[in-house]
Amino acid sequence: MKTFTWFWFELLATGCTALAHAQTASDTLNTLQQHALKIYVDCNYCDLDYIRTEITFVNYVRDRKEAQVHALITTQETGGGGTEYTLTLIGQLNFAGQNDTLKYVSKQTDTEDLIRKGLVRVLQIGLVRYAAKTPLADYLTVSYSKPSAATQARDKWNYWVFSINTNGYLNEEKSTKFVSLYGSLSANRVTSALKINLQLYGNYNESSFDIDDATFTSFSRSKGWYGLIVKSLSEHWSAGVSNQIFSSTFSNLKLRFNAAPALEYNLFPYSESTRRQLRFLYRTGYSLTRYEETTIYDKDSESLLNESLSIALESKQTWGSIEASLQGSHYLHDFSKNHVQLFSELSLQLFKGMSFEVYGSVSLIHDQLSLPKGGATTEEILLQRKQLATQYSYFASIGLSYTFGSIYNNVVNPRFGN
Repeated sequence: MKTFTWFWFELLATGCTALAHAQTASDTLNTLQQHALKIYVDCNYCDLDYIRTEITFVNYVRDRKEAQVHALITTQETGGGGTEYTLTLIGQLNFAGQNDTLKYVSKQTDTEDLIRKGLVRVLQIGLVRYAAKTPLADYLTVSYSKPSAATQARDKWNYWVFSINTNGYLNEEKSTKFVSLYGSLSANRVTSALKINLQLYGNYNESSFDIDDATFTSFSRSKGWYGLIVKSLSEHWSAGVSNQIFSSTFSNLKLRFNAAPALEYNLFPYSESTRRQLRFLYRTGYSLTRYEETTIYDKDSESLLNESLSIALESKQTWGSIEASLQGSHYLHDFSKNHVQLFSELSLQLFKGMSFEVYGSVSLIHDQLSLPKGGATTEEILLQRKQLATQYSYFASIGLSYTFGSIYNNVVNPRFGN
């Protein structure tokens, strides 16, 4: 009986010891995780759940001011239709001043899964230098996959990228029907020295309504051609010319031809375009127009000269982002026939947990030369099938949000959706 009692005592002691070791290991792991690198991922279009799932040697925080590393991810389209991701790692707190910039380029044909895997791989590489100075450094390993023998790349398309796009939309109920068709063919060639964009497009919209015993049908259509050639002159200057041929029932244009040379200056180097731009673009052009209906100025056709100047600002920083543009244009035969448009979008991180967003646009319109003399029917007005006379237009949106609570944002739980 004594031996049996001693056996159970030893078994209980062994279990308690194992439990204590397990608790100690868990406590050690928790302590390590608490001292892991704190990062804030600033990317509106990234798969953040996937990033949190794949990169587990860091702590994700909700507020940028709590982070030791602010990962600012910006993008711009490549000449081949893909996307260049610029990952700017900004050191904060004890890593202040330790910054780094990496790039990842995806192809137009890459799937979303390939893109997010590539982005995670580059982000992991960039974070290693910071994580190496944390207690988790002892648990990091580095692997290397030796590339195969390099072969010189040959581009049989000589940087040309072609795209065919068609889509249709149908929405029908008992008494209403909407149909929309769109198609385009584009050819683009983009190098660091020369940019060429060519596009042919067409659009058709039809609406039908049954009211009492009558059926009301309205339609609009547009088609056109657009061409742009831009030559890089330096890190700040570029010159180009655009050409457009189009028709539109909405704008009373049977045919309009427009050609315009232009010159642009960017205050910041074009190489920094994913983070900041301040561009000044001057354009002067010639247009030849034939109208569907006689205009309010008794014109069936006319040829005119015009010029425009636009200023565009784009900046994305750790405190938020701003986009703004101001454009003014006028016809040379009559300066009173002009158009001014201001657009702005601002997103600010005011302080911990508090963010502010506002965007809007306002236009002063005095150049509606194509308005039809016969006006528009009630159906065309209600369905917005014809352009109407106006001297201005505007829209605006404003928002404020405040978030508080735990600063950590590591857990991913997809149950029942988001």
